[in-house]
Amino acid sequence: MALIQFTRNYRDLSTDAGFQFEFFCDRCGNGYQTEFQASAMGTATNVLDAASNLFGGVLGKAANVARGVRSAGWEKAHDNAFAEAVEEAKPHFHKCKRCGHWVDGDCWNTQRSLCKDCAPDLQEEMSSIQVQAAVNDAREKAETVDYVSADKFKEAIIATCPHCGAKAGGGKFCQECGKPLSAEKFCKNCGAKNEADAKFCAECGTKQ
Repeated sequence: MALIQFTRNYRDLSTDAGFQFEFFCDRCGNGYQTEFQASAMGTATNVLDAASNLFGGVLGKAANVARGVRSAGWEKAHDNAFAEAVEEAKPHFHKCKRCGHWVDGDCWNTQRSLCKDCAPDLQEEMSSIQVQAAVNDAREKAETVDYVSADKFKEAIIATCPHCGAKAGGGKFCQECGKPLSAEKFCKNCGAKNEADAKFCAECGTKQ
């Protein structure tokens, strides 16, 4: 018996009418679907079913017998169809000799002849590390910002108008209804919360 390949990363889509399979990359999950192979036995059973609906009797019994035979004949045809499907799918995958995984072209390091889990692409890794470093740097800087006294955070940021529901355009008043976007704001001096129309801070008296 030949060695069985793709034992875990495939899905059997076969029915009584025929055989079809999907094979997946062990790393990213992308896949390949094989061509549908009609089952001669399934076709014969469908013909008998159609005939039995018209005539019944002996033909109806024949259809039931055909279903029973499926357990042997259909399974053999299914095994053969799977073997053919494996051969059809193999050109779309690479087998890593280190870990045994089957991967597609995106997850294969051609220079190393290994999957990218075993031999990561250095260019891709450096690009990812660079982006992550930039994100971490932005987070560190964000943690040091005084959001109360910083100019862009002196007033509450409003996404939609609380009066009419229109999308805020970034100003202090709604572009649709003209009303103030915020019912409150923060003091430029002490950061205390005040009403939107307050001219002086209720805490320190600073003009707003």
